Amino acid sequence: MAADPTGPVRLTDRTAALGFVQGLLATMGALEGVLARESEGIRAGRIAQALADSASKSDLASAYMNGLETAKANAIALARFAPEGLEALKTAQHRFATVVETNQQVLATARAVSEGLVKALADEVAKTRTPSVYGRPSVSPSPYGRGAQGGPLVLSRSL
Repeated sequence: MAADPTGPVRLTDRTAALGFVQGLLATMGALEGVLARESEGIRAGRIAQALADSASKSDLASAYMNGLETAKANAIALARFAPEGLEALKTAQHRFATVVETNQQVLATARAVSEGLVKALADEVAKTRTPSVYGRPSVSPSPYGRGAQGGPLVLSRSL
């Protein structure tokens, strides 16, 4: 594998191609592990613990994307020098896509649940601040505009 500081990596022989494939597979495996731990932590409600690996996740994702770009740039060399490695990358890519999809679904679910909780909390707080006159909610006049409610909802992010 010839590394040119001014250009992309070029795979020029079988040893370099196999080394590149092994490195990319290792990066994918490490990133899969981080995503799986993140998904499990969020499912269990341990958000802070689940997001503790965000720095390594970012580094691994960057290395993975760089590896994909290198693989695309060297697709012909990979097919010529390490066809079995190319097949291993394709298989690993399908498995990795499943892990990423699962992680995205878990994150979307957690986001939707948290948004629902915050909205329900805001509605409850607004109910307690709205006076009722003869059993009906009433809005008192405000010098700041028509129908102005109390102050903003304050939320602590340090849980």
